[in-house]
Amino acid sequence: MEGMTIPSVTLGGVAEMPLLGFGTWQIRGDAAYEAVREALEAGYRHLDTATMYGNEAEVGRALRDSGVPRDEVFVTTKLPPDRAGRERATLDQSLAALGLDAVDLWLIHWPPSRGKSVAVWREFLTAREEGRVRAVGVSNYDLGDIDELIAETGEKPAVNQIRFGPTLYDAKLVAGHRERGVVVEGYSPFKTTNLHDPVLTRIATAHGVDPARVVLRWHVQHEIVVIPKSVTPERIATNAQLDGFVLTNEEMAEIDALAGRR
Repeated sequence: MEGMTIPSVTLGGVAEMPLLGFGTWQIRGDAAYEAVREALEAGYRHLDTATMYGNEAEVGRALRDSGVPRDEVFVTTKLPPDRAGRERATLDQSLAALGLDAVDLWLIHWPPSRGKSVAVWREFLTAREEGRVRAVGVSNYDLGDIDELIAETGEKPAVNQIRFGPTLYDAKLVAGHRERGVVVEGYSPFKTTNLHDPVLTRIATAHGVDPARVVLRWHVQHEIVVIPKSVTPERIATNAQLDGFVLTNEEMAEIDALAGRR
């Protein structure tokens, strides 16, 4: 969207990660290609994919065909836990599919089993040192898992991507990540939220927007990265229209309180 301004968070001083990204989970083939093209046209400059999504090639092709310069788009992919021990080969495959020399962020998709997390993390750090990824992080980790990585290597994940939304809001959990210098990134913002909740509909009406944008704006104002997904061009574009309204402190608190009604 021309003129759209989405704030970013800095990862370790090496990468600027937009707080609004475009998620591609469960979107494959031509649908993935078209959705990513629509997202880039709408102004998104942050794309989230993963090895297990099976759409890295389509995401990469859409980025190339869009005409948007590579250095303007933040790209994330993820390593499946069953690829523990095959990190380098998996990253090679991801980069080849995406058609990129490096990704901006590489995440361990879920904690690997049988105590393999630290070994995988060391391989991630090596990939970062080699310049094949700009930043490294995790997904679906709890704070104890993160502390193990830090204790064993002295290196914290830049990001933890977790299921998140207003009804899952946990101020202590967010604070715990920030104390460790880990950025919280939320996925499934709408699946975890009742968009017909009276609190959200009332706030949306007050700002002349839809409840989905209220949820996304709430993430951004909390400085929590959010990656909505859609295959509908109109919805892709609408979700990106977060300029023009700001939630008040009272509205933010009301939305925070939805977590107490789970």
